[in-house]
Amino acid sequence: MNCRDDLRVAAMLLTRLPVGRVARTVPMGATGWAWPLVGAGVGAAQALALWAGGALGLPPLAAAVIAVAVGLGVTGALHEDGLADLADGVGGGATPARKLEIMRDSRLGTFGAAALCLALILRVVCFAALIAVPWVLVAAGAASRGLLPLLQWQQPAARPGLGARAAEGGTAAICLIALGLGTVALIPVGGVLPLIAAQAGVAALAHRQIGGINGDVLGAAQVVGEAAILLAVLSAL
Repeated sequence: MNCRDDLRVAAMLLTRLPVGRVARTVPMGATGWAWPLVGAGVGAAQALALWAGGALGLPPLAAAVIAVAVGLGVTGALHEDGLADLADGVGGGATPARKLEIMRDSRLGTFGAAALCLALILRVVCFAALIAVPWVLVAAGAASRGLLPLLQWQQPAARPGLGARAAEGGTAAICLIALGLGTVALIPVGGVLPLIAAQAGVAALAHRQIGGINGDVLGAAQVVGEAAILLAVLSAL
């Protein structure tokens, strides 16, 4: 295992950050252990923006909007695109094949727009409420990506393509490392059970509706899982 290359490829997969070139071919599934680390980085960028907004005297909602925008910029709204595609497919298709066809369509439909708006509004509200403890976003960013390699590894691919190739190189050990890192990140804040329930629910929905997992499903699971963590933390404050 070349940890540096794995981390770079994970960053290439989950963000738009310039991380340099990788000299060797790294299977996407083999990088799964590093996904929580990349998520922690995304969360740290958002936490810094949220803290800076508060330090500058901005209203919490304004600081939260900026922090959410920073996260979208770092990831290229990759996960949110997956959520919107899954919502469009599940809401607009009558058969698994039709649902997958809709999910491949780059146009945004009504169900996708509604899901995206609700997710972003919820995130802004949660960020604003957590302005005094912005480091929670680091834990949420890491943990919401810690279960994804396991979901990808244990579920069949919904169709050939990037989602199927992304599982190549994945192993039980890699999944356990990612899960462990994500769980450790949540120790200070809680929210393990809500995260598992939320992401398992997304996976179960996808399995029933389209027959398995693809990149859009993983993106949706990240967004829903992060929301579950933030809500759990807020309910405990």
